[in-house]
Amino acid sequence: MKKQNVRTLSLIVCTFTYLLVGAAVFDALESKTENQRKIVLQEIQAIVRKKYNISNEDFRILETIVLKSEPHRAGQQWKFTGAFYYATTVLTTIGYGHSTPATVGGKLFTMFYAMVGIPLGLVMFQSIGERVNKLSSVIIRSVKSSLHCRQTNASELDLICVVTTLSSLTIAGGAAAFSRYEGWSYFDSVYYCFITLTTIGFGDMVALQKDNALSKKPEYVMFALIFILFGLAIVAASLNLLVLRFVTMNTEDERRDEAQAMQALAGAVHLEGDVITANGSILSGQFGHHCTETTSLEIEETSVCSCHCGCFAPRTKNRFSMKRSPTQVRHLLPVLPMHELHLPQGTVVPPPAIYPNHRASI
Repeated sequence: MKKQNVRTLSLIVCTFTYLLVGAAVFDALESKTENQRKIVLQEIQAIVRKKYNISNEDFRILETIVLKSEPHRAGQQWKFTGAFYYATTVLTTIGYGHSTPATVGGKLFTMFYAMVGIPLGLVMFQSIGERVNKLSSVIIRSVKSSLHCRQTNASELDLICVVTTLSSLTIAGGAAAFSRYEGWSYFDSVYYCFITLTTIGFGDMVALQKDNALSKKPEYVMFALIFILFGLAIVAASLNLLVLRFVTMNTEDERRDEAQAMQALAGAVHLEGDVITANGSILSGQFGHHCTETTSLEIEETSVCSCHCGCFAPRTKNRFSMKRSPTQVRHLLPVLPMHELHLPQGTVVPPPAIYPNHRASI
């Protein structure tokens, strides 16, 4: 089996195993808390309905009003600032879900906008990541030269360390800012930054969604957008080093296999009929076998020539393959002693003839 197929099957098995392990861990961590929160909410619902004497239909209406009014707490979501924030989440595939189009035209434009914008964004971030890695390699070489290191070239491990450090600093700095502006705990801010920069975008925590921040805090809006774009560029640099290396392994193996096949084809000799070995002997073929230099046949099993002269009954011609082409052929048709031919008296051996339809193809 090819190495590429083995790697693909291994990745499939590892991925599904990883999914099963993750599901088991999340079940153990979150299932109990989910049941407890559901029980608490049902108790509060019963207390509210009993206290204010609210019917089931009225309570459902109240729930709908609360849920639908949540996106409007940040102000108008579809003015230019909010629309730009939404377009950024679409192009970067974050997709918080904090605001979604309600009209048919908005939904249709979102689909076409994403079809063009997502590939454009991926290419842009990938290009920025390559430039970041290039700049990092230049800085690493300069530092190593100043320290008089023997090896001044930036290795792949050095680049991974640099971009990992930049990613950690970006998340740490962004978490500090969001913790201050949003009032979140520092751990929740780190969680938000990680979910955002990895484009997971659950939407359980979204910045710029309170105190009418989209309209009243333009500097905070600018910071949030710059953080998202710059952070994604740093993450793209990390992915360029880590993920793309594994992605291109199959392509490299395919090219290597093609190069080996071409090299083997260039060194192979295919002869129609008999096989001429490097020492000048002629080996008559047998169906389904491959003759090489080390192959030897008895003289009774070989024919002296492969022509139609009738001196010996030629065997059926077959195609053979020689693994290595002979470099020196001293004799095309070696002359055998007369006593080994066992010819009848008076028979004259005709000279070997070369016919136009008897040819060797390499």
